Amino acid sequence: MSTPALAQTPRPSALLLRRLAALFYDLWPVLALWMLVSALFTVGYALAGHASRENIHPFSALQWLLWLSCWLIAGLYATESWKRGGQTLGMRPWRLRLQTMDGQSPSRALLWKRYALGSLSLLLAGLGFFWALVDRERLTLHDRLSGTRLQKL
Repeated sequence: MSTPALAQTPRPSALLLRRLAALFYDLWPVLALWMLVSALFTVGYALAGHASRENIHPFSALQWLLWLSCWLIAGLYATESWKRGGQTLGMRPWRLRLQTMDGQSPSRALLWKRYALGSLSLLLAGLGFFWALVDRERLTLHDRLSGTRLQKL
């Protein structure tokens, strides 16, 4: 076999357990960002004249705005990490990198599409992730729908 043929052989897609482990690692910096956003909302709520021990009311517009803000902050963390080097902090120790199906760096629009589809996968009890168990290339549903893939380095 010649060296160029080996260089063109695609690396195997990331295994599901490796993906989930990276996602668990990424939970910690995202959780810290959520705590920061929540603290800012809490301080703003108190400064708006509410009692210091009063919580934001469940299912109020302000709580929905807080949830949306947390989702957007997590999205910024993920998409900016992917754009800068194809990896989040959680993907580095597991040697995973995000790329398009043809091995290129994805656009920001494609990264946000992947993030939104991945969020939906999680909300549906992880069904989009478990798709990788039956996919011939071990791709998750959000990989397939966004035209991206995680590669094991």
